[in-house]
Amino acid sequence: MVALDINNEHGLSSGAWLSKLKGATGPLVGLLALCVFLSLSTDTFLSVRNGLNILDQITVLGIMAVGMTFVILIGGIDLSVGSALALAMMVMGWTANVAGLPLPVGIVFALVASGVSGLIVGLLVTQFRVPAFIATLAMMSAARGVANMITDGQQIVGFPDWFMMLAIDRHFGVLTATVFLMLAVVLAAWLFLHFRSEGRMLYAVGGNPEVARLAGINVPLVTIGVYVASSVLAGLAGIVLAARLDSVQPSSGLGYELDTIAAVVIGGTSLSGGAGGIGGTLIGVLIIGVLRNGLNLLNVSPFLQQVIIGIVIVLAVGAETIRRRRA
Repeated sequence: MVALDINNEHGLSSGAWLSKLKGATGPLVGLLALCVFLSLSTDTFLSVRNGLNILDQITVLGIMAVGMTFVILIGGIDLSVGSALALAMMVMGWTANVAGLPLPVGIVFALVASGVSGLIVGLLVTQFRVPAFIATLAMMSAARGVANMITDGQQIVGFPDWFMMLAIDRHFGVLTATVFLMLAVVLAAWLFLHFRSEGRMLYAVGGNPEVARLAGINVPLVTIGVYVASSVLAGLAGIVLAARLDSVQPSSGLGYELDTIAAVVIGGTSLSGGAGGIGGTLIGVLIIGVLRNGLNLLNVSPFLQQVIIGIVIVLAVGAETIRRRRA
């Protein structure tokens, strides 16, 4: 059955499509209910300007959540994405502002550096049998340390105007280039999971690694590729964040791994692997973005916001558990 699903050139079967649609229905209803509540509670939530601000604010989380979706789909976890983001930012900043190389070259070096961190994690998990939790926890510390070492813990400020305008200039008066980039990443990931055999391999590995191996899937290679992709996307998110801030600092990305995991889980992707998708993740990202925006509009304390988001995560995981038991 696994081999049949993987080689199905027309994509997912109708049953799989229906299953994924049902998995995203709950988060979608929750998002709509949240929007209705906030629209009734505030005067500015439904404004076009606020909607565009929400999109700008979720670009970093949205890009990172795509990579985390891949990781969780194979039954893994990645606690190092926040540090990979900081590492990429510092490599880009040092290369461009200290070494004097063109910024595009710095961006390439940044993505390579974050990719290497993901490669190391993938090798630790597959070749040395280190649990993903421990391997990514170790990389979270190591990558953050390297990010601090690059500039001795100092921030780097000031990039070319064209780079900063990527997060400011609204094309067609609507979306910034960074939002377009996030949407492109989301679309590419969705197409990859649904219409490429390599994407369907992630579901097979997450569902049952041994069965996937017997079906001819190179499970270690898939695992390594997923962790590299997650780290590269975290690095790309770091570049987007640098454009928004016009600066880079080694403390960037602290706690982002928790927000990223939360978005994926709220979106209906199972922590045990093999179930979920990019559509649900996008809804999860929007829920977190809308929730934070709405709480700010309601002047809710940032500390209380953390409590509320924690409750939302617990409710989302609980609802997913109940749904899977009834299925």
